[in-house]
Amino acid sequence: AGMTREEYEEYQKQMVEEKMERDAAFAQKKAERACLRVHLREKYRLPKSELDENQIQMAGDDVGLPEDLQKMVAEDQTEEEDKDSILGQLQNIQNMDMDAIKEKAQATFTEMKQAAEQKCSVM
Repeated sequence: AGMTREEYEEYQKQMVEEKMERDAAFAQKKAERACLRVHLREKYRLPKSELDENQIQMAGDDVGLPEDLQKMVAEDQTEEEDKDSILGQLQNIQNMDMDAIKEKAQATFTEMKQAAEQKCSVM
């Protein structure tokens, strides 16, 4: 009811091959994540990580962002470009609460005036 020696060796060989495939896939995923972290570090001007660079090198040159992450990065870039454009700045100006800004400016002016009155005997 047990395996023969040949069956056992074949089974062991299959196990080793499957483990190598899993390890390769895992290394690829780790490298893709490292690639994304490198991209984000560049975008936000954060210090580089040698660990991420090592993971990318270990996986080889064929490492890139998965398609879904590429789409997310592209969407982020277009959003950033829209915000940086003149139209994006105009939209931000439209969204500002001018009454709140006026109230804050008036309150600051009043505080400064009161502080000056307390310090200066002429006022």
